[in-house]
Amino acid sequence: MRAFVLRKAGEVGVIEKPIPEPGPNDVVVRTTAALVCTTDVHVMRGVIPVAPDVTLGHEAVGVVHALGSAVEGLAEGQRVAAAGITPCFQCDSCQRGFSSQCQGRMLGGARFTNQRDGTLAQYFLVNNAQANLAPIPEALSDHQALYATDMLSTGFVAAEHAELQLGETVAIFAQGAVGLSATIGCRLLGAGLIIAVESVPARQELARHFGADLIVDHTRCDPVERILELTDGEGVDAAIEALGAPQTWEAAFRVTKPGGRISNVGYHGEVREPLHIPLEPFGYGMSDKQLYGGFNRGGRGWLRRIFRLMETGKVDPTPMTTHQFTFDDIEEAFRMMASKEGGIIKPLIHFEAEGEERSSR
Repeated sequence: MRAFVLRKAGEVGVIEKPIPEPGPNDVVVRTTAALVCTTDVHVMRGVIPVAPDVTLGHEAVGVVHALGSAVEGLAEGQRVAAAGITPCFQCDSCQRGFSSQCQGRMLGGARFTNQRDGTLAQYFLVNNAQANLAPIPEALSDHQALYATDMLSTGFVAAEHAELQLGETVAIFAQGAVGLSATIGCRLLGAGLIIAVESVPARQELARHFGADLIVDHTRCDPVERILELTDGEGVDAAIEALGAPQTWEAAFRVTKPGGRISNVGYHGEVREPLHIPLEPFGYGMSDKQLYGGFNRGGRGWLRRIFRLMETGKVDPTPMTTHQFTFDDIEEAFRMMASKEGGIIKPLIHFEAEGEERSSR
């Protein structure tokens, strides 16, 4: 089979690999569609260290190709999706509700690419498949189902960690795919006022489409001053940091009112320096502000809940897809994702059936 891999830091490419064989609790999926994530770009840049020639990717759907001997409730040929993290759901961390920190390891549930081959290949393996694979409802396209694997999963967790009550106010810093998903989540949770901080016009338009009430363009004003002005000097009940930058991290503290919540979902590994909490907005440690950093939680049940929101028409994330490619052109898709060329947000990768059949012979 063909797989899109990290050859070494700064270099990616497509190479041939054997089709994986499932262990007793595993399932091998034949890929039909995938998305490229900014996390894959972090890996390419060496920010997240991984083994050479490991397959990239963690957002894919497909059909069951091979079942492990102990797997029940799934069938060959069935359309399925796995979340971007695939916890064991048996360890203490998972049992305590922290599935992304599986086995007590920081982000231990993130097995794709980090611990073994990822999903940007013609076939990929899913561990603990009964817990991690969710059948895709007939009413949903592969394109829709893909967004449940990471973008909606992660953005919705960010919204849940903001602990919004009906009618409360929230500011969301950055409207990339995760920030847009957080905007969708905050709307679903009943936020009374959603303020999106974003400068790119196309992303501003999507933010409005997905439920943002007001847009603050940080290139035209001081976003902290503007958000305080929009909230009569009080600040918001919750702020979501969805970029992963020191400036937006500090701004989230500055715009959150005393007793409010800061939900961090941005990845801060690109800037290798400590994050600073501004003391005065933090009440010198006594402001009753809460901070929660979280991630995709994974699992069949979580995916099914997101599928239900799409089945009933409450969510359609596909407008985030700005570009489409075949797997033959994945290197171009990745290059554009790395440079953010052409206003790219999410590139959809189609896997050609003929090529898949040839590779399996």
